[in-house]
Amino acid sequence: MQTTSRAGTRSVAFAFLIVVCGAAAAHAPATLKQAFKGDFVIGAAINAAQISGQDQRGDALIESQFNSISPENVLKWEKIHPEPGRYDFGLADLYVEYGVEHHMFVVGHTLVWHSQVPVWVFQDENGNLLTRDALLARLKDHIDTVVGRYKGKIRSWDVVNEALNEDGTLRQSLWYKIIGPDYIEKAFQFAHEADPQAELFYNDYNLENEPKRSGAITLIKKLKPEGIPIAGVGIQGHDHLDWPTSEQEDATISAFAALGVKVAITELDISVLPNAGAQPSADVNLRIQQEAALNPYIKGLPGAVQQELSKRYSDLFRVYVKHRDTVERVTFWGVTDGDSWLNDWPVQGRTNYPLLFDRSGQPKPAYDAVLHVVSGPQNH
Repeated sequence: MQTTSRAGTRSVAFAFLIVVCGAAAAHAPATLKQAFKGDFVIGAAINAAQISGQDQRGDALIESQFNSISPENVLKWEKIHPEPGRYDFGLADLYVEYGVEHHMFVVGHTLVWHSQVPVWVFQDENGNLLTRDALLARLKDHIDTVVGRYKGKIRSWDVVNEALNEDGTLRQSLWYKIIGPDYIEKAFQFAHEADPQAELFYNDYNLENEPKRSGAITLIKKLKPEGIPIAGVGIQGHDHLDWPTSEQEDATISAFAALGVKVAITELDISVLPNAGAQPSADVNLRIQQEAALNPYIKGLPGAVQQELSKRYSDLFRVYVKHRDTVERVTFWGVTDGDSWLNDWPVQGRTNYPLLFDRSGQPKPAYDAVLHVVSGPQNH
């Protein structure tokens, strides 16, 4: 088990925190978590360097701006349970410790997903696919062990991640093929048994598109009458400058609110680059060959595009605030532009600018635009 200590990095982080707060104050009168206090918690997905204290600049921003954290990778199956019978809790323990120490809303991501899960999970010792009962037993052991370890500390879990196709049907993953469609119900049941107080969410991307949203609505309508403890839906929010529209976002949140579940914006970022695929996607397995036209801002983001990004963030946050009785959390997928997965997905090596803080940790115009959403009396 990893036992890395964060104590040695504290003084440096706090010194940098003073600088960052001073820079932020020059741009706006409040931090993100202060601005939206009473509306929803504001989170960031944090990486291994930030968890272990090796990124003082990132840690300073996290501690000053956010009151919730999500883990980019350390709680995914391939990281925390890489081999049969062996768990690696080193970074996961540090992640939870970090959130508890700073009195943050700690999120668990994710228990059941078709990606970043080792092949052995679905196979017996001879390499054959497991039976339904054997895979259910393996799933229960994993959830009991991981959720049980952080009972009372991780307050919300993304139990099932990306189980839907774009047309709203269930994805034909190995979970589905071996166990059947009720693997979703079983995962929620196991998680609830492991920590009855934790909020349990279904999480997916492109829910703003009507067919996929309809599939999620059908899923929730099936689960709730059966007594499955689903607290809410995570709308990932991997957005673009021209998608989704404010109207689509509003309709999506309204549709889930009508079902009596909470909504979290779980992985928010806005790509400013040309769409490399036929349609918006957040499929981590998508890979597209590099072309110069797909990476136009290597030397920096033009002012006009900065303003487009600012308006997009402003428009989206106006929708979130409108639905503050339903939206409990808005989490950015990364802290600074340099941390973002969008620099390497779906095209390796692109330079993207999807977040509120630039590569040097300074607030961008979009940061001010987001704070301005709540600066007027009409919103509070």
